[in-house]
Amino acid sequence: MNISPTDISAVRRPIAQANGLPNAHYTDPAVFAEERQAVLFNNWPGLAVASDVPEIGDAVPLDFLGMPLLIVRDRQGQVRVFQNTCRHRGMILVDAPRKIDGAIRCPYHSWCYSTDGRLVSTPHVGGPGQNTHEGIDRALLGLVEIRSHVWMDVIWINISGTALPFEQANADLLARWAEFDKPLHHGGADSRFQLSVNCNWKLAVENYCESYHLPWVHPGLNSYSRLEDHYHIENTGKFSGQGTLVYRQLKGEDDKSFPDFDGLSDKWDTAAEYVTAYPNVLLGVHRDHSFAIILVPEGPEKTTENIHIYYAAPNTDPELRARNTDQWKLVFEEDIFVVEGMQRGRHAVQFDGGRFSPAMDGPTHMFHDWVASQLQDHRAVP
Repeated sequence: MNISPTDISAVRRPIAQANGLPNAHYTDPAVFAEERQAVLFNNWPGLAVASDVPEIGDAVPLDFLGMPLLIVRDRQGQVRVFQNTCRHRGMILVDAPRKIDGAIRCPYHSWCYSTDGRLVSTPHVGGPGQNTHEGIDRALLGLVEIRSHVWMDVIWINISGTALPFEQANADLLARWAEFDKPLHHGGADSRFQLSVNCNWKLAVENYCESYHLPWVHPGLNSYSRLEDHYHIENTGKFSGQGTLVYRQLKGEDDKSFPDFDGLSDKWDTAAEYVTAYPNVLLGVHRDHSFAIILVPEGPEKTTENIHIYYAAPNTDPELRARNTDQWKLVFEEDIFVVEGMQRGRHAVQFDGGRFSPAMDGPTHMFHDWVASQLQDHRAVP
C-alpha cells in the first residue's frame, strides 16, 4: 500500500516561521511505522539499563516497537543485545527474565547458544543421534546481535546497523557531561518506577525539553528553581534541553545529603542539566544523583516511561533515597495531564502543528527539526 508522505516542510523553517509536526505524526499508525524505521531504528534509541542485568548470565527479554529482543550479560561481563529468536525456526528463546546457567536453549528443538551468541549445540540436526550436518554451519548461525553501547547505564541500540558509532554520533553530549562519566550506582528497587501515559512518545520529549511550563505545571519546583533560573541547551541534530542555575540538594535528618560525584567542577555546586539524547532518552544530572527516563513507544498514542535514579555511591540512605524518588515521581506525574492533553489536541483536524515561542521553545523546535530531518533522509532513499 502506498501512503502519501506528510508535508513536513514548515517544520524545518527558522523557529519564528516554523510549525510543529503535523497531527498525523502523533495519531496515524502509518506515520508511526515510518518513524519507527526513520527516527528510531536508524538511530541510537535507549532500550533499557545495564542494571536490569547486573550479574553474569542475567537475561531479560523485551519487545521494542514490536521487535523481540534479549538483553544478556555474557560470561565476560559484557552487556549484549540479541534478537530473541532461534536461527532455526524463529522461535522465541527466552520468555521471562531469568539466569542463564549454561546455554540459551531454544524450547522448540533445543538448539543452544552461548551467552555471547555462538550456536554451540544442534541435537539430532542430522537425524536421530546425529548432532551435526554438513548443511548446518554453526559458525554462521549464531544469534543475530544488535549493535549496542552502554553509557550513563543506558543500553543504546542501533537496529538498522547504519548509524555512526555511538561515541561519534553523541560525541558532543559525551564531552559536555564528561565529568559524569564514572561509575553510577542504581538506587535499587526504590529508585525505579514506570509511568504509562496516553500520548505519542514525542510529546514527552517536547515537554521535557523546555522550562516554559514550570510556573503553571510545576509550582512546587518553580518555587525554588524558577523559570528565570533556567537556560536552553541546544545542539543541532544531537540533543536539546534545559539547565538550571539553582539546584537544591535534598536534606535529611542532621542535614544529611547524598554524597557528591567526585571531581565535579564548581558549576555543579548549584547547577543541574536535563537533556533529551535523541531520539528517546531523557537524562538529568546533578551533583549528587542522576536519572534516566527511557521512553518506550507502545503505539501512536501510548508510551511507557521507565525511570531509573542513580547515585555517586552504593548503599545511600534508604529514607533519603525514597524521598528523592517520591519527589521526582511527583514532578513527572505532574506532566501527565499536559502530554495527554496535547495528544487529545492532535485530533483537532485543523490544528496546524502549532507555533513556537522563539524565546522559549528553541529546544523543542530543535527536536522537531531533527525528527523532520530523519524523515527527509529516509524518504530520499529509493
